[in-house]
Amino acid sequence: GWCPLSPAGVQTTQLLVQPPWRPAVMWDRVTLTCQGLGTAGATTWYKDGKVWWQEGPSSFTVTDSGTYTCDRPGSGLSQPVRVLNDPLVLQVPARTLLEGDTVTLRCRV
Repeated sequence: GWCPLSPAGVQTTQLLVQPPWRPAVMWDRVTLTCQGLGTAGATTWYKDGKVWWQEGPSSFTVTDSGTYTCDRPGSGLSQPVRVLNDPLVLQVPARTLLEGDTVTLRCRV
């Protein structure tokens, strides 16, 4: 994967979702991966805005719904990712969408 540069030219932390759909749903066995500078063991995970796992792994499979972010020393805090436990969800691809793009929507039950 690639990490875009911020306006200051500093690499930013990215939180990747697999499978690549948003909102993510637990029954898809969602894996979150934190990419950024520093060692993988220096990853701090936040769930619902609170420190959840310090010195955690760079990747894990979600077992609880919530809003997750990760932090890597040197590249900062990622954008949040919501993981739902809803029985019905409308999903879009987990990538940047631009006006004019053809988009596949998924209605999942």
